Amino acid sequence: MKRILLFVATNIAIMVVLTAVLFVLSAVFGIDLAQSTGGQFNYAGTLLLAAVFGFGGAFISLAMSKWMAKRSMGAQVIERPSNSQEAWLLQTVQRLARQAGIGMPEVAIFHSPAPNAFATGASKNNALVAVSTGLLQTMSADEVEAVLGHEIGHIANGDMVTLTLIQGVVNTFVIFLARLAAFFVDRVIFRNQDGRGPGYFISWIVFEILFGVLASIVVCWFSRQREFRADAAGAHLAGRRKMIAALRRLQGGQPEPLPEQFSAFGIAGGVGQGLRHLFMTHPPLGERIRALEAADR
Repeated sequence: MKRILLFVATNIAIMVVLTAVLFVLSAVFGIDLAQSTGGQFNYAGTLLLAAVFGFGGAFISLAMSKWMAKRSMGAQVIERPSNSQEAWLLQTVQRLARQAGIGMPEVAIFHSPAPNAFATGASKNNALVAVSTGLLQTMSADEVEAVLGHEIGHIANGDMVTLTLIQGVVNTFVIFLARLAAFFVDRVIFRNQDGRGPGYFISWIVFEILFGVLASIVVCWFSRQREFRADAAGAHLAGRRKMIAALRRLQGGQPEPLPEQFSAFGIAGGVGQGLRHLFMTHPPLGERIRALEAADR
């Protein structure tokens, strides 16, 4: 319940901020925000609206990702190690970060019986790596090291920013094209000269859903490719044998899904066949293991 309330409150705050930014930009550049003028579609105003909400929402979410992880996941940052395990975690992350050439990320533990981990943060030198209690309890030190290497790989490869840019682009196209298509459907099919009748709003919802589904396929494809790269980084930093062993360990468990904003950068995932495969943020673990084994030949 706390996670849901936090999600709703955060999204309301983002909408308020982006709306204010939209009106400021429209005033500065003298762009009319009306959907249509004299029966003509307002390309400039609609594109500005789409870009502000498409990119703005994605980048605000990225900027808030560490704060959200700590609140929604209950991730406790290790400030001072309270035991040998926490000390080992900090030392291992510090060593791997140094190898990868990035700043030391914050290290956190979140309570979950399922083995999982994720990385998030706005930049390579301002990131967070979090592991679950289940991962620490079920994996060996070598396997945990490989998982940490995988997450450090996400940070070093700039995956958070890259996927945020991709999400911003597809969000912008979804918002813009849904309104454009709905405008023409209303004019051509429903014969409304202003293009803003009831048919527009019905079509708008339909096109938002349709284009949103197609956009998700694109984003998930990019996410799966970056997962292979993070595995390769984990193998380079911790050792290929350790990375393969960690993935095989995950094959035998039932990873608990992470919240959507962190799922693309978790270690686990990739369960689904057929059309479901198109919407997976992670390739199947078997594919990831085979890719690492093939690279070792």
